[in-house]
Amino acid sequence: MKKLLCALGASMTLTAAMAWPEKPVTIIVPFPPGGSTDLIARTLQPKLQEKFGGTFVVDNKAGATGTIGAAQVVRSAPDGYTLLVASLGPYVIAPHVTKVPYDATKEMDYITVAVQAPNVLVVPAASPHKSMADVLAFQKANPGKMTFASSGNGSSDHLTAELYWQQTNTTGVHVPYKGGGPVMTDLLGNQVDSSFMNINTAMPQIKAGKLRALSITSAQRSPLLPDVPTLQELGIKDANVYSWQAVSGPKGMPADLKNKLQAAIKDALNDPAIKPKLLELGFEIVANTPEQFTAFQASEFARWKKLIEARNIKAD
Repeated sequence: MKKLLCALGASMTLTAAMAWPEKPVTIIVPFPPGGSTDLIARTLQPKLQEKFGGTFVVDNKAGATGTIGAAQVVRSAPDGYTLLVASLGPYVIAPHVTKVPYDATKEMDYITVAVQAPNVLVVPAASPHKSMADVLAFQKANPGKMTFASSGNGSSDHLTAELYWQQTNTTGVHVPYKGGGPVMTDLLGNQVDSSFMNINTAMPQIKAGKLRALSITSAQRSPLLPDVPTLQELGIKDANVYSWQAVSGPKGMPADLKNKLQAAIKDALNDPAIKPKLLELGFEIVANTPEQFTAFQASEFARWKKLIEARNIKAD
C-alpha cells in the first residue's frame, strides 16, 4: 500500500508539472526595479509567457540585501508557480555576512545561472594611475591610502577588492555606499580613487572617456574591452570574479519542470533579438543545467565563505 501511495504521489506531481502553468507564475526579484537582476527577469518574462502560455508576472520584493524576496520563494510551494531571479548576493554572500531566514544550500532548487558579468577596476579619467602597474606601485609605496568604493559591505565589488588585496598583499581603504549610483557619482567627481565596478554599469562612462578601465576580473579579456588585461594575466591568482543572475525555486520542484524551464531560459537568452543586446551590455550568457548550477552554487558558497571569514567582513 505504501509503495502504491508513493507511486500515485509521484504520478500526480509529474502530471501537475506537465500541465503547468494552470495559473499565474510569479517571478520574484528581491531588488528594486531598474537594476541588472530586474533587467534579466523582465527580459525572460515575455519569452517564458510566449513559450509556456499563461501569465508570468515580475514582482519586486526588495529589502535586506535580497534576502526578504528569497525567503518568500523558499516558503512557497515547490510547484513552479513562484520563482526567484536573483544575483549571487542572496545565494552565496548574504548567508555569511548576516543572519538570513533560509538555508541557501538546502532550501532552494537551482534551475540555471542565466548570465554573468565580470567586474572592472576603474579610476576617474583624471587619475594619475594609467595601468595596474601604477596602482600596485602606489599601493606598495603608500599602504592603506588608495580608496576603493563599493555599493555596500559584502557586495560583489567589495569582495573583489578584498580578494585583490589578499592576493597582492596590499591594503586599501574600503568606502561602502548604499548602492551603485552614489559610487558612480563620487567616482566621476574624483571623490574616491577607484572601484571594482560591474562592467555593464561602468561601460557607458568608459566609452564616454570619463572612467579609465585598468583590469578586468574575467577569465579572458572582454570583447568590449580588448585592451584591458585580466587580473589573472597580471599574475594575480584566483582573481576570476563574476556577478551573476540566476533562476531558482523552492526545494522539491519536479525535475521535469526544472529542465523545461532551463531549456526555455536558454532559448530565450540566445534569441537573436536578445543575445546581441545582452552581450553589448557586458553580460555573458551561461544558461547552465540545474545540475551544473547546483554544483556551481556549492563552489561559490564555499569560496566566498572562506574569503569573508578570512577578511572578517560584516554586513552594514
